[in-house]
Amino acid sequence: MQYLESFYNYLTYERRNSAHTITAYKKDIDQFCSFLESEGVDLWVNVTSKTVRSWMVSLVDNGISARTVTRKISTLKVFFRFLMVQGVVDSNVAEHVITPKIPKRLPVFVKEGEMNLLLDVVDFGSDFKGLRDKLIIEMFYHTGMRLSELVNLKDEDIDFGNDVFRILGKRNKERIVPIIKELKVSLVRYIEERNKMFPDRVNSNLYITEKGLPVYHKLVYRVVNGYLSRVSTVSKKSPHVIRHSFATALLNRGADLNAIKELLGHANLAATEVYTHNTFEKLNSIYKQAHPRAEKMEDYI
Repeated sequence: MQYLESFYNYLTYERRNSAHTITAYKKDIDQFCSFLESEGVDLWVNVTSKTVRSWMVSLVDNGISARTVTRKISTLKVFFRFLMVQGVVDSNVAEHVITPKIPKRLPVFVKEGEMNLLLDVVDFGSDFKGLRDKLIIEMFYHTGMRLSELVNLKDEDIDFGNDVFRILGKRNKERIVPIIKELKVSLVRYIEERNKMFPDRVNSNLYITEKGLPVYHKLVYRVVNGYLSRVSTVSKKSPHVIRHSFATALLNRGADLNAIKELLGHANLAATEVYTHNTFEKLNSIYKQAHPRAEKMEDYI
């Protein structure tokens, strides 16, 4: 169907979405187009809210989770908003479609003690690979960076004079994150070893492979997964889990929610507030253990 390529160009050059996000949009719209074909709908102007609801029902019937269904409908909202601007349709037929209720899912995080065990006790080795892998873990935990932000980090993004990182986040939004002393020591050691091993490298990426090439997402994921498996039994062991651990640790130690929002690069406070649930669970547990009347009152409930 028409206008798809124009829409993807819009996502790329105007909204500046990541390649990963655009791939997800394409997958969702391809699935919707297949559904329209099966329904005999061949023009965007002929798509109605009823059509969108029918697709949503078919997704649910096929076992697609409420969270994924909601994301797919969000994709259609963006797409039909684009078609309205282009004058192709008169209204956004996906705008008022009621999506399935998403069950609350608390962020998975690694406990402070387990992260301390990993960074203080586990032996990473003192060679190039060991220094790099430990720095990867430290940087996720000390800055809360996203995987793509760490992979794309360049030497020029480090300001040693002011001890800060300049991180380019989603939609090219830049934020400043401090470099604490422990991280700076590891950073300097790694850079010295990297430059000694690869004095003639042509790329400016901070993190490189043992062949001198920029690191890639799967390599970093494997590093994180492998080392977290040594100290934690959490269900997920990914870079994003360390990002969650960073935010949860700050909240548990009394950090301001707005400050955490800025450090994480969240667009709005609602995205950061999800971490307060983890903090509440901890406070609730402490209360029940410590308050002299808590256990007694449980017997009457």
